[in-house]
Amino acid sequence: MANQSQEIDQKKLDELQEKVVTDVAGAMGLIMAYMGDRLNLYSALAEIGPATSAALAKSTGLAERYVHEWLSANAAGGYIEHDAASAKFSMTPEQVVTFASEGHPNCMQGFFQAVVSTYIDEPKVTEVFRSGKGLPWSDHNGCLFCGTERFFRPMYAASLVDAWIPALDGVRDKLASGAKVADIGCGHGSSTIIMAKAFPKSSFYGFDFHEPSIEHARSRAKDAGVESNTLFEVVTAKEFPGSGYDLVTIFDALHDMGDPVGAAAHVCNSLAAGGTFMVVEPLAGDTLDENRHPLGQIYYSFSTMICTPASKAQEVGLALGAQAGQKRLTEVLNKAGFTKVRRAAETPTNMVLEARA
Repeated sequence: MANQSQEIDQKKLDELQEKVVTDVAGAMGLIMAYMGDRLNLYSALAEIGPATSAALAKSTGLAERYVHEWLSANAAGGYIEHDAASAKFSMTPEQVVTFASEGHPNCMQGFFQAVVSTYIDEPKVTEVFRSGKGLPWSDHNGCLFCGTERFFRPMYAASLVDAWIPALDGVRDKLASGAKVADIGCGHGSSTIIMAKAFPKSSFYGFDFHEPSIEHARSRAKDAGVESNTLFEVVTAKEFPGSGYDLVTIFDALHDMGDPVGAAAHVCNSLAAGGTFMVVEPLAGDTLDENRHPLGQIYYSFSTMICTPASKAQEVGLALGAQAGQKRLTEVLNKAGFTKVRRAAETPTNMVLEARA
């Protein structure tokens, strides 16, 4: 309360208030976008637009008054277009990609879905602040599992085979000729399946401790036609079976683990001579000041709601967080037995580390 007695800089207050209003507008825009996805409003508008609210309501079988208000909110936020003369709404190609192009790496609907899950789980996370305990991945709302897979899958599809694997020393040739690969923390199996389709001569083993995710991965593998060179199993990162792996991967999951050092040590022991450990993690600098930007805020927030509680719910509970940075991750990998760690590639949102014993 002491700060209230200090003189307020009106200019700074106005700037902060403007930022807060912008953030609140974004938060409301996000929930509108999430609802538009669930109700197929964006895809319908992209198909029939320009259209009036009445035409869109008829096309989707929804109540016109609600559709009109939703359209107005989206137009006010710049998510869709509005022509005052005709009272019709439409979408630009860029808006279609962002809101209605499932599978496109720039479609944000999976991102929105994951964010909504954190709002649903807020009471659970608030409680762990008080108790100091963790919140297991399995205790989160189902929107998180689907949203996470939906958000990451297009990015993996765009980068994994064409950019990330070629950036690793000699790995692409091994996969092309036939290699043994373990994908740890595979979730719904997107990364495993993408690699299995690209390298049919190699064998891929997807491991995750969340049984519903593994069941989903098996179904996805069947649909993708890669059952013959994939195997999915429910097991922890420190206990996955097998040895002689030419490549072991962990995509956006090492920081979620309770004992990332132990998990990485198990990876180190499971590799074949000359094997490679590929770790994909959120892009981050090594200090908070380096991460003070919108993407850093997003990652720290997800880490507060999901990653840190998930780690704290497991043994050790190291709680690296989603913005651990390359220096801290390298320390973990060094402790696990990896003597050579380098950044092989990066995107605007991820870094790819190559580790060797």
